[in-house]
Amino acid sequence: MIEIEGVARSYETPAGVFPALRAVDLRIGAGEAVAVVGKSGSGKSTLLNLIGGIDFPTRGEIRVAGVSVGGLQGGALARWRGKTVGIVFQFFQLLPTLTAAENVMLPMDFRNATPPGERRGRALALLERVGVASHADKLPAALSGGEQQRVAIARAMANDPPVVLADEPTGNLDSATAREVLALFRRLADDGTTVVVATHERDLAGFADRIVTVADGVVTDGAAER
Repeated sequence: MIEIEGVARSYETPAGVFPALRAVDLRIGAGEAVAVVGKSGSGKSTLLNLIGGIDFPTRGEIRVAGVSVGGLQGGALARWRGKTVGIVFQFFQLLPTLTAAENVMLPMDFRNATPPGERRGRALALLERVGVASHADKLPAALSGGEQQRVAIARAMANDPPVVLADEPTGNLDSATAREVLALFRRLADDGTTVVVATHERDLAGFADRIVTVADGVVTDGAAER
């Protein structure tokens, strides 16, 4: 599902060139749950941004679902991302003036693949899937952090993407809620979605099939114990 070949990403800084990632080779299969771990500044977020087409490599190639991400621009990139990748952020990024259901419906409105009359029903089904259907008509401010993150996960699944990327999705949650959120990602993978989570969580038992470690821009990976 995800193929990364010889990918490096460097940034120009006042102190010179900073290599965020160096010569990364990585393959992630359909339905895999992969945890990307590493210290702050190690390159975890850069790796996820490259997979999602939010950023582009200095060199190398990334293919997601058979498409070379670097070859996409403008509207084509937006359409590909809307169809292929769901993104979950650490700070939820829910629109505060929209209800939980309306936040989940928003990606459907942008992509326009789900008929308008079916969008609320699909949003309610996704909120039910993540355990917050009873909060469908509440604004984000009325929800706890864990509930907001569940809504954000439902929103990421709005267009049924084959890949879900989550950047530190448990960073603002207590340990019990963090485990619940990771369990949700595990269920998504069990249902066939490829899930890549950048996380500081130490206890990944039961979630990850593989743990990818990023240190100083260098990536290593191996099987996780489940």
